[in-house]
Amino acid sequence: MINFFNFRQLGDKILITNDIGKFMFISKTELDGLIRDQIDYSSELGKRLVENYFCYDGSLLAFSDVLKSYYRDMKSYLLSSTALHIFALTNACNADCVYCQAHSDALCKTGMMSYENAKKAVDIALSVPDRYLSFEFQGGEPLLNFGVLKYIIEYSEGAAKDKNKIVNYNLVSNLTLLNDEMLEFLLKHNVSISTSIDGGCDLHDKNRPLKNGCSSYEELCKGIHILEDSNTRYGAIQTTTKMSLDCARSIIDEYIANGLDCVFIRSLTPLGCASANWERIGYTPDEFIRFYKECLDYIIELNQKGTYIKENFASILLTKIIKGYSLNYMELRSPCGAGIGQIAYNYDGKIYTCDEGRMLAEMGNTAFMMGTTDNSYEELINSAVCKAVCVSSIVEAIPGCSDCVYSPYCCKCPVVNYSMEHNVYTRDANDYKCRINRGILDLLFSYMTDMNIRTVFESWVR
Repeated sequence: MINFFNFRQLGDKILITNDIGKFMFISKTELDGLIRDQIDYSSELGKRLVENYFCYDGSLLAFSDVLKSYYRDMKSYLLSSTALHIFALTNACNADCVYCQAHSDALCKTGMMSYENAKKAVDIALSVPDRYLSFEFQGGEPLLNFGVLKYIIEYSEGAAKDKNKIVNYNLVSNLTLLNDEMLEFLLKHNVSISTSIDGGCDLHDKNRPLKNGCSSYEELCKGIHILEDSNTRYGAIQTTTKMSLDCARSIIDEYIANGLDCVFIRSLTPLGCASANWERIGYTPDEFIRFYKECLDYIIELNQKGTYIKENFASILLTKIIKGYSLNYMELRSPCGAGIGQIAYNYDGKIYTCDEGRMLAEMGNTAFMMGTTDNSYEELINSAVCKAVCVSSIVEAIPGCSDCVYSPYCCKCPVVNYSMEHNVYTRDANDYKCRINRGILDLLFSYMTDMNIRTVFESWVR
């Protein structure tokens, strides 16, 4: 008997996938035989189809029992409560990034999180059922409100101990304000540090100019040197603008020059200033995929020559594809992680389903506000907003997604849908984000047929 599957032609092969994320490449003739249920289960093809759960030879009940365990592993994040808690300490910033998603200059008023709202937010976070929690500090530039950052860490450490919780901390900063005193505190409390590196000096300065006219790249390097002098590891992400499209190899070289073995090639999301500046900094999905391919090809080439570096978005997808289980990456969940996986506490005490939801609020639209720091976690998680986001991001139930070959690995973002189409459900399954994700997955699966490249991919997911 045949199990449900989707298919897509890649080159001269047909890619087939099923609901538990198993995949195979078959020929058109073999696809025709599979559709007609004319497969000899004793043949090599038949055995592979059975091993990968595209067919079964026995009772439906027994087959369903086997699939349940795989599906439970794929959706294991649904058995946990909200683990990621984002504290937007301020929307003020010393930089004026051309794609900033945290504010829109026309509507934005700057503000700082108060100690009172910080305490209330921490109390909500520590009331979550999960024992292991992650607190992430964002902005604007969070170091502009370093006093409240210190307070949150010091207060939550004591409160977490009383509640038998374990909290890890992560700072997302442009590093231009980092000093030795700040770093001493961050290291004392085991705070992980992430920053943005968009490329070399010229590109980074164009994408992320400082308001005081100084070179943001040079100031970033000063911050990196402070980290390096104390042997502090850090991570970095890259954001692609139109100016980045001709700089693929030099961007990767910049990461290697900084001693980093991981780069996250990130496409623009049309929120905040990115939306307002789209004509100047935006691009089509096809343009981004060409750029991404050039980056990926160069990264693969470097690995094959002995320099280990991985592209992080690819490695997240490949963990699903190769290993068969999902990393708890909020933007590739179904339903997405908004509310049930992450919560964003804004500086003004308002609470949003996710970072994107509070970014949309900075543009003047509070549609994704679940409540305030005066609410309980139970009230937030049971809010109509949280439920609507969950329902509208179940890929398996969305027309155009449910029958896509990449549905086991992909996602939908209701915030982006709402921002672009004024509806949490997209009217076009072939929208901007879909075309980018599909283009990346096309690349990854087409490269999987090359065993030399697959060896590189497998090294990224060990």
